[in-house]
Amino acid sequence: MSQPELVIFDCDGTLVDSEIIAGQVDTALLAEAGVKISVEEFNERYAGLTFGEAVMRVEGDFKVPLQASIIDRSKAILDRRLAEEVLPVPGAQAAVAAVKSARCVCSNSTDERLAAMLGRTGLKPLFGDHVYSARSIPSGRPKPAPDVFLYAAEKLKADPRRCFVLEDSVHGITAAKRAGMRVIGFTGGAHTWPGHADALTEAGAETVIRRWSNLDAVLSALSEWSEDRA
Repeated sequence: MSQPELVIFDCDGTLVDSEIIAGQVDTALLAEAGVKISVEEFNERYAGLTFGEAVMRVEGDFKVPLQASIIDRSKAILDRRLAEEVLPVPGAQAAVAAVKSARCVCSNSTDERLAAMLGRTGLKPLFGDHVYSARSIPSGRPKPAPDVFLYAAEKLKADPRRCFVLEDSVHGITAAKRAGMRVIGFTGGAHTWPGHADALTEAGAETVIRRWSNLDAVLSALSEWSEDRA
């Protein structure tokens, strides 16, 4: 496996620094509803989930019923802030451009939000049409279900076992492992927290990088390591 057949990038918190903004918006709304949780704790527990899924888990974790309208409020506020504020994670463009294999994005964000974020940050031309939202695939099941990763592999005619995924969240890594793919954790986003790398490793990441400049060497090393084991 001198080169993977496909390299899959998560978007939020991996390519673009959106998770820190989402955490600020969502914890403010939760505080209004009586749930006191810091941005750091929110991201540690729920980063990588849709806000709807996070709300259901918050209700169970904090034993507090939440109004369904909180999801629509979050979407409206977050869409506006992302359109005005989101930036690429430093080094993301160069790292993606250097990938020699096929590449794509797999995300829990909507098609509309992905287009807005990747467009604002200048990343969209690097992926063309190969940007996949879990909400738009036939099953509609978001990560930690593996569906969006398997859908992308099918579209790009790649063997899941010869795919690498870049993920910043435990839920995303869980999805990639369920898809039978190899995973590299990423902790270079502004939302990272103490113990982030350990959590990604425990979830199944083979290694964790903090800087995009390390991606090329890590992909090469892990690909050769796979061949050595064969």
